Amino acid sequence: MIRLKKEKVRKYLTPYKYNEPVLAGSGRPGAFDEKSVDVPFVFRHNDRFYMVYTGFDGKGYQSALATSDDLLHWEPQGIMIPRDPEDSSRWDKIGCCVTWIIKESDDFEDTPTLKKIDGKYWLVYHSYPTTGYEAGPAEIGLAWCEEEDLMTWHRLDAPVFSWKDGKDWERGGLYKACIITHEDTYYMFYNAKNTQERWIEQTGMATSKDLLHWQRCEVSPVLGVSDDPHAWDSRFVSDPYILKDGDHWVNYYFGLDSAHAREGLAFSSDLIHWDKVAEPIINNTPGGIDEEHAHKASIVKWNGVLYHFYCATRPHREGDATEVYEAFRTITVAADKRVW
Repeated sequence: MIRLKKEKVRKYLTPYKYNEPVLAGSGRPGAFDEKSVDVPFVFRHNDRFYMVYTGFDGKGYQSALATSDDLLHWEPQGIMIPRDPEDSSRWDKIGCCVTWIIKESDDFEDTPTLKKIDGKYWLVYHSYPTTGYEAGPAEIGLAWCEEEDLMTWHRLDAPVFSWKDGKDWERGGLYKACIITHEDTYYMFYNAKNTQERWIEQTGMATSKDLLHWQRCEVSPVLGVSDDPHAWDSRFVSDPYILKDGDHWVNYYFGLDSAHAREGLAFSSDLIHWDKVAEPIINNTPGGIDEEHAHKASIVKWNGVLYHFYCATRPHREGDATEVYEAFRTITVAADKRVW
């Protein structure tokens, strides 16, 4: 880990928490978001802001879209990729957890917008093989869309990336993937877990020229857990969000110790070798919306303000609309200025 001067890190920090959900699950019996929402991905499209987010209903994940004009008030638009019937033979029939849509620019200073490749938008998702909460080892797939409302997605027939041909540290399954473009090459960063009951999650990287055929990086993982068993990122280094800023790359990730997830930051000059900032950049707030976990970043620069969306959890309280494993899991935001 590195200890950078505060002025070097300050531009990436968002110390002003909204501390309320900007999006929460519906709690409606049978709804895709009955129990929780998770994994935000925020971008601007057709003069509005869009958020991809994932809901959990007790069976598995399904992802949906919401829209906003001000980045605080969000209106759900519906499920992007509906769950297949139980008798489907598809590998991803339990549900799709969408984590990323390929962007026009991966520059830190640019507001994220979507990129069409051969006339199509492309998203990446992962899917678990068994009904339940992240049940079984997940694999990664792609889907494409031509319509501007972003509500009709066509999945490829098979995964494009699997734990089955991975190393021991990823044999427990794959999680979030983000795909960036650099020098005519696609880079996919992803987190994966090992097969231990009390598993470890770390971050890997693979490259591709066509989005379909991926070559794992020889350095694997590219960003691992701390060697210190008591460190804040001793169990998980997960959910990468990669941006380019001048001559270096920035990774907003989350770390987990034995109890809490917190947002962290790492830097690289080559996308392979990464240096972590020693301390978390978003900590848990006692009694706050993120008392238990603050994790899974989505970064938006807009009108001179840096917004950091993330999934927040705290213990469930009477009156909460949703509950998953005794927690209230929602999506919230922090910023680098006082804008609320």
